[in-house]
Amino acid sequence: MATATASSSPVRDTGIGALLRHRAVGKLLLLALAAAVLVPIANAKWASGAWPDALTVDLSEPLAKTTDWIIDNRDSHWLFTYFFGHVSNAIVLSVRGVYLVLLAGGWAGVIAGAALIAWRVAGVRLAVLTAAAFGLCGLLGMWVPTMQTLALMVVAVLASVVLGALMGLAAGLNDRVFRLLRPVLDTMQVLPAFSYLLPAVLIFGVGVPAAVLATVIYAAPPMARLTALGLRGADGGVMEAVTSLGTTARQRLVSARLPLARKELLLGLNQTIMMALSMAVIASMIGGAGLGDRVYQALGSVDVGAALAAGIPIVLLAVVLDRVTGAAGERMGANPVDRQTQGAAYWWVTGGRGSILAAVVTAVVAVVFRYADRLDWPEGWTVNIVEPVNTAKDWMVDHIYTGVPVVGGTADWSAHFTTWVLDPVRDGLQWMPWWSLLLLVAALAWLIGTWQTALTAVVAMAGIGVLGVWDKSLDTLSQVLAAVAVTMVIGFAVGIATARSARFERLLRPVLDIFQTMPQFVYLIPVVALFGIGRAPAVAAAIVYALPAVIRITTQGLRQVDPAAMESSKSLGATNWQQLRQVQLPLARPALLLAVNQAVVLVLAVVVIGGLVGGGALGYDVLYGIAQGDLASGLVGGAAIVCLGLMLDRVTQPTERRAKKGA
Repeated sequence: MATATASSSPVRDTGIGALLRHRAVGKLLLLALAAAVLVPIANAKWASGAWPDALTVDLSEPLAKTTDWIIDNRDSHWLFTYFFGHVSNAIVLSVRGVYLVLLAGGWAGVIAGAALIAWRVAGVRLAVLTAAAFGLCGLLGMWVPTMQTLALMVVAVLASVVLGALMGLAAGLNDRVFRLLRPVLDTMQVLPAFSYLLPAVLIFGVGVPAAVLATVIYAAPPMARLTALGLRGADGGVMEAVTSLGTTARQRLVSARLPLARKELLLGLNQTIMMALSMAVIASMIGGAGLGDRVYQALGSVDVGAALAAGIPIVLLAVVLDRVTGAAGERMGANPVDRQTQGAAYWWVTGGRGSILAAVVTAVVAVVFRYADRLDWPEGWTVNIVEPVNTAKDWMVDHIYTGVPVVGGTADWSAHFTTWVLDPVRDGLQWMPWWSLLLLVAALAWLIGTWQTALTAVVAMAGIGVLGVWDKSLDTLSQVLAAVAVTMVIGFAVGIATARSARFERLLRPVLDIFQTMPQFVYLIPVVALFGIGRAPAVAAAIVYALPAVIRITTQGLRQVDPAAMESSKSLGATNWQQLRQVQLPLARPALLLAVNQAVVLVLAVVVIGGLVGGGALGYDVLYGIAQGDLASGLVGGAAIVCLGLMLDRVTQPTERRAKKGA
C-alpha cells in the first residue's frame, strides 16, 4: 500500500492539481458561508418550498394569440406570401428535383454513382461498402423510401453547409461576431431535436418544407462551430508569412486560412450529415417522407419488424456517409504523395480526371438500364424480414417479458426500476425547496467552473420555474439523472475494459459504430416491445443511445494518459488496479468529465423523445403541441427543455476548459 501511495504522489502533487485543490477548498468555504447566511433567510420566506406563483410568467395567452395569428394569416400576409411561400416552393422543387434525378438514374445508376463517389474520395474498400449498403436497402424492400430520405438529405445538407459555413466564416474572421454567435450555438447544441418541429410546422404547415427547415436549423451549428474553429486556429507563422508577402484579406482567406482549416471543414461536413440524417428521421412526424415515416408508423403500431426493416437502411446510410466523409478528411489532411510512388492510377482517382470518369460511368450505367426498362428495383430481389423479426419479438415477449423464474422478466425490471429509482428521485427533487435546488446548481457549477458558469446555470434553472413547468421539468430531470447514472456505470466499466484490451475494442467497434449512427427515433421500438409503455422504456432507450459516446471517450482518455506516469508507477510496484485508480483515472479526469457531459446531452435528447412512449413530463408537452398545433404548450415545453439542457451542460463542463479561463 505504501508503494501505491508513492506511485500516486506525483499525480496528486502536480502544480495544477495542487492549484485546483486549493481553489476547490476556497470555494467550498465560501459556499458553506453563503449557505449559512442564505438558507435560514430563504427557509423563513419560502417555507413550503414550492415555486412561488408570484415568480411565474403565464405565456399561454400571448402564445395562443400568436398561434392564431400565424394560422389565420399564413395564406394572406405578405411575410408568408412573398418570403416563406417562396422558401417553401424552393424547398419543394429542390427536393422533388433531386428525387426525380435519383429515380431517373435507376437503382443501378444510383448504386454505381454512390460507389464511384466513394471510390473517388475514399478508396476501393469504401466503394464496395457503399455499393453493398445501397444494395441491401433494395433487398429489404426500402429502395423508394431510401431515395426519398436521400433526396431530403441532399437538400438539407447543402443548405446546412452553406448556412453553417457563412456563420462560421463570419465568426472565424470577426471576434465580435464570434462572441455573439457562441451562446446561440451553445443553446442550439443542447436543444433536443424534438423542439425544432413545432415552429417549423407553424410557419410552413405539415409537409416537406417544415421537415427540411427543422433539419437545417438542427444540422447547421456543427458546421458553423467547426468552420470558426478551423479559421481561428490557423497557424500563426503561416499567416504572418502570407501577410508579409503583401496579400489582401481575401487572398489570405482563400490561399491560407481555408486550406489550413480543411480538416475542420470536412469534420463539420461529417457532423452536419450525421445530424441531418438523425433529424430527417425525426422530422417524419411533421410530414417528412421516407424511411423516417416508415419508422414512425411502425412505432404507432409497435411493429418491430417494420421498424427494423426501415431502421437498417437508416443505419447503413449513416455508416456509409460517416465513413466516406471521414476517409475524405483523412486523405485531405495527409501529406502529398509523389507521383512516381503512387503511379498513374492514383492521379486518375484523385485528380480531376477521376471525377470525369465517375460521372461518365454513372451516366452510361443509368442510360443502359433506362433503355432496358430496369429503373425500378426488381420485386424478386427483396427479402421480407418483417414476419421473422416479429415472430422472434413475440417469442421474446412470451418468454422474457414476464414470469421468468428467479430474475423476473423485462416488464418486472421496468416496474422495479420505476418504483425503486425513478419515483424516489422524482419525488425527492420535487420535495426539495426550489431555492435549495438553485443553490445546489450554483454550487456544482461554480466548483468545476467560474462564477459566470454558475450564474448561467442558475438563470437557466430559474427560467424553468418562471415558465411555470417546475414539477414537470423535475420529472424530466429525474429521468435524465437516473439514465446518466446507469450510463456512466456501464460506460466507464466497458471503457476501462476496452482501454486495457485492444482485441476487445476491435470486437466492440462495429457494435458501437452501429449504435452511434442509429438515429434516436429507432431506439424506441425495441424498448417498447420489451419494457412496455412508461418512463422506464424512455430511460432504457436513452441509456443505449448515450453508451457508445461514453465508452469511446473513456477509452480514448485512458489510453492518452502519459506513458511516463504509467511506467513510473509500474516500476514502483503498483498493481493494475492501483495504476487505474491512482494514476489513469486522475490523469484522465478531463476526458471522463467530457464523457459525463456528452452523456447528459445525449440522454436528454432521447428522454424528451420518450414522450412518444409514455415518458411524460416535458416531452409530452412538446409532443402535444406538435400534434395539436398548440404553440403555448409546445413552445413552453421546448423552452424549458432548453433551460434544463443549458443548466446540465454548464454543471458538467470539463474542468480543463474552465481552468484555462480562470488561470
